[in-house]
Amino acid sequence: MRQDHASARVAPVNSSEPVIRRAVASDAPEVAEVWLRSFTAALPGVRRAHDDDAVHNWFAHVVVPQYETWVAVADGAVTGLLVLDGAELEQLYLDPSRRGRGLGDRFVDLAKQRRPAGLGLWTFQVNGPARRFYERHGFTAVEHTDGLRNEEQEPDVRYTWQPQAAPTPPRTPPRTPTP
Repeated sequence: MRQDHASARVAPVNSSEPVIRRAVASDAPEVAEVWLRSFTAALPGVRRAHDDDAVHNWFAHVVVPQYETWVAVADGAVTGLLVLDGAELEQLYLDPSRRGRGLGDRFVDLAKQRRPAGLGLWTFQVNGPARRFYERHGFTAVEHTDGLRNEEQEPDVRYTWQPQAAPTPPRTPPRTPTP
């Protein structure tokens, strides 16, 4: 994977893979649709706090214009999204047809590149696949809640990722010159 810094795109290694790029205002309707499909597929037992119109409005007027929003695009359609807000990974959703193909891995790698000092995120406790995904990517569960602080009122879990410190090379004693 290579990053073209001039256009803020992450080009895939294989040309059939989606291109990851910064979202623009015109992406908001498709981004909202991916979010809705993904939420419904991944969390069928979780009550959505907002209806479809409110989700579309939120992406159009809040998420895309105010946060660092990235999209994956394949064949002219948005297939995934990543939203960063400071050190928070706020959203990572994939079209259900794109799960298990490495796109989520690419988004997490991008998030870590963009936030090399560390990341935090919340996910629902019932979302076992997401929890395993984040744990596989080095995130550690640091807090479990009863869900009273989130809009869905669903128990959730806080994850953090901190980069591994480079190992300190062993110190070699100074050599004494031989006479």
